[in-house]
Amino acid sequence: MIRVERRLETPWWLSVAVPVGSLAVAFGVMAVLLAATGHDPGHTYRQLFEAGFTANGALSATLLSATPLLFTGLAAAAAFRMQLFNIGAEGQLYLGAVGSSWIALRLGGHGVGSTPVYVVAMCVGGGLLGALWGLIPGVLRAFARTNEIITSLMLNYVAGYLLTYLIFDSSSYWRDISTLQARAFPQGKAMPSASEWPTFGSSLVVPLGFLIALGAATALWVLYSRTRFGFEVSVIGDSRRAARYAGMRTRRKILAVMAVSGGIAGIGGASQVGDFTHTLDPSGLQTAAFGYTGIVVAALGRYNPFAVCLVGVLIGGLQNAGFTLQGADFPSGLVGVMQGIILFCALGGELLIRYRVRLARTSRSQPDAAPEPAR
Repeated sequence: MIRVERRLETPWWLSVAVPVGSLAVAFGVMAVLLAATGHDPGHTYRQLFEAGFTANGALSATLLSATPLLFTGLAAAAAFRMQLFNIGAEGQLYLGAVGSSWIALRLGGHGVGSTPVYVVAMCVGGGLLGALWGLIPGVLRAFARTNEIITSLMLNYVAGYLLTYLIFDSSSYWRDISTLQARAFPQGKAMPSASEWPTFGSSLVVPLGFLIALGAATALWVLYSRTRFGFEVSVIGDSRRAARYAGMRTRRKILAVMAVSGGIAGIGGASQVGDFTHTLDPSGLQTAAFGYTGIVVAALGRYNPFAVCLVGVLIGGLQNAGFTLQGADFPSGLVGVMQGIILFCALGGELLIRYRVRLARTSRSQPDAAPEPAR
């Protein structure tokens, strides 16, 4: 008989071995998939590694692809540490892009030409709007006991429709209507040149957003491991009943954690505008699906901020290699299937960390004793 028991204590080595084993199982399943579709697994893996990390300019492209994944992965990890499942980092990133682009356009209209001022203001604007969007499912969870998985997921679609409305279906402040061509083919206003975030390095190009994400990971680690707030978040995540008995204010913590999570995703939206698009681009943001991939990154990183950064770079390399390998014999959908396999294996590994599987032998029942003869 198979019994599944919740672990009272998780060994430290299990938190390392299970994610590594999950990746190994995922690559094993992907090898079977590649072989079934007529691709040599060894050759494909070698191409993926070269295109993602060792080829000329590959690592720079990987860091570019990994930057938004670091923000959304950290946003998901910040909420998951308290057993809050924020699936809305996608929409919070959208709102962060909206807020940061508005700040950049306003500063440009006032003639501000200092790039550091733009960087700080865009991060504040994007983080604030992302935090407010994250507070919506937080308020519903804290005061109405509504499932935050459903509400945060539904808000992703609301944010996507809002983003589309601002550029394609209205004459909003964000839309460029200065020329006839811009009116016929909707597009966002171009940001001032001073709002373009700088990059660092020559042979290895590192975007500023990547460094900000590393700083956010460090701040998140300090917040959760070195402060009273982080201790209370851990206690509430382990047992809400024990936290209430100890006098901890769980509602306030729910609101604070959801705001922190949404704020990190919102800064990711500011990074998208400042580092890459330099305009509010609804189509590019919605097709990239950064928020959903960030859930994979957070799960594989075991919600540790530094591990999330490492996994984000690995997943970014896989995405970058997938774009490079796309062709007639290697469809783009195959890369998405590979990412899905990694997600399912990561979730399966999470169960092994939280629960113990035991095999119990069932003893055969003794045959009934023969009735005594009647006297």
